[in-house]
Amino acid sequence: MTAFGKLFRTTAFRLTLVYLLLFALFAASLLGYFAWNTRRLITDQITATVGEEIGLLSDVFNRRGLRGLVFAIENRALRPGSNLYLVTTPAGLAVAGNVGSLQPGVMATTGWTETAYRRLDEQDKTDHRALVNVTELSNGFRLLIGRDLEERHRIFAIVASAAQWSVLIVVILGLGGGIFVARRVLHRIDAMTGTTQRIMAGDLSGRLVVGRSGDELDRLAENLNAMLERIEALMMGLKEVSDNIAHDLKTPLTRLRNRAEEALAKSSNESEYRAALERTIEESDGLIRTFNALLMIARAESGQARDNMADFDAAEVAQGIQELYEPLAEDNGLVLGVQAEPAPLHGNRELISQALANLVENAIKYGQPRPAAQPLGADTAVVTAEADKTILIEARREGDRIILGVIDHGSGIPEADRTHAIERFVRLEASRTLPGSGLGLSLASAVATLHGGDLTLSDAQPGLRATLSIPARTGEGLAAPTPDVQQNGA
Repeated sequence: MTAFGKLFRTTAFRLTLVYLLLFALFAASLLGYFAWNTRRLITDQITATVGEEIGLLSDVFNRRGLRGLVFAIENRALRPGSNLYLVTTPAGLAVAGNVGSLQPGVMATTGWTETAYRRLDEQDKTDHRALVNVTELSNGFRLLIGRDLEERHRIFAIVASAAQWSVLIVVILGLGGGIFVARRVLHRIDAMTGTTQRIMAGDLSGRLVVGRSGDELDRLAENLNAMLERIEALMMGLKEVSDNIAHDLKTPLTRLRNRAEEALAKSSNESEYRAALERTIEESDGLIRTFNALLMIARAESGQARDNMADFDAAEVAQGIQELYEPLAEDNGLVLGVQAEPAPLHGNRELISQALANLVENAIKYGQPRPAAQPLGADTAVVTAEADKTILIEARREGDRIILGVIDHGSGIPEADRTHAIERFVRLEASRTLPGSGLGLSLASAVATLHGGDLTLSDAQPGLRATLSIPARTGEGLAAPTPDVQQNGA
């Protein structure tokens, strides 16, 4: 396709043609209305002038008779640019005036008429147009007074000519402006197309150019760039997941195979085979949990879980998690408490519960209290130890956000490692000897992002405070936030 072909097929050029057509019709209508009003104004002036003369000459006829009327008309007819005058007898014979000929039947009808005429003193045979008024005098005489319409025709011709040139200029300027606008838009669209082609070729780092005008194309480019950043992040996450699966799941799969091979080679009785099968099942359960966590992260990051969102109270979720994990905390010598107030939330209850459960599991696993370095006394040491063994689940409303947090008094996470700890399959040095897949914080962060919030890790002095901050949504049937605080097990 040629450059002009692409130009004429652009939406901008087509819209320019439509606007040009509408503007040309508007301009033509405006000029036509102006011409019509000009014609009407001239006609009104003619009728007013002729009507005034009819009144004067009728008065002359009534006072001085036919002789006085003829004398007055002859004097008026000699003036430059005079009106048309004609007096006829009841038989239709001309008595006085400057009209040589009229259309047949004009003098037979009184009132206003537009007619063709010729003056007495004209040598050519060209007919002119005039607006005349015929008045019947006493004794059957008739008086015609009129005005030539040449001035009206001339003004109308001037307006018509101006209208033609105006429409022509509008069309030329409109086409020129349309071509300019279309080429400018086409240039920007071509630049966007080139960038998208590079992106489709695999360069996900490409971004559309955003100008300074802030027009609709700039806003479109900004939104597309945000979308591309999101796509690039998802693709990088997919690559990281693939790499992590390849590296981190290779070890348990190899261990699973080796144990099965060892069982076949060394087991000699039923109890040894049973023990090998139990270890194999345990290892398989771990792999299944890892894959389930990856699937939940993928659902959260892709936005598929938005279909299952509903209204619920985050405080009920916190209390349910506390009841579920309290025995596990006691087995590890810890106290699991909850501090919750009504916190209406709209979201995926399953994912919110799983994210909070992951935070609690991490706190139970890594939140063992630090040994007291210098107890001030026996009683003080006991109180300090008991306080350090507490893991607190909190749920509250803070402004326009819902806060779901887990606070422990363990060794915590160094500030430099907190961002890195949220990544998939990341296990810090202090936790490598404990079981786990390194996906708990990643899932909690993905769930928070799905709901428009975030996961933050901070210092609990001592220990770690993991907080899910999610925009509050007041759902139907949920209690409004109240200052009453429920505490359990703290």
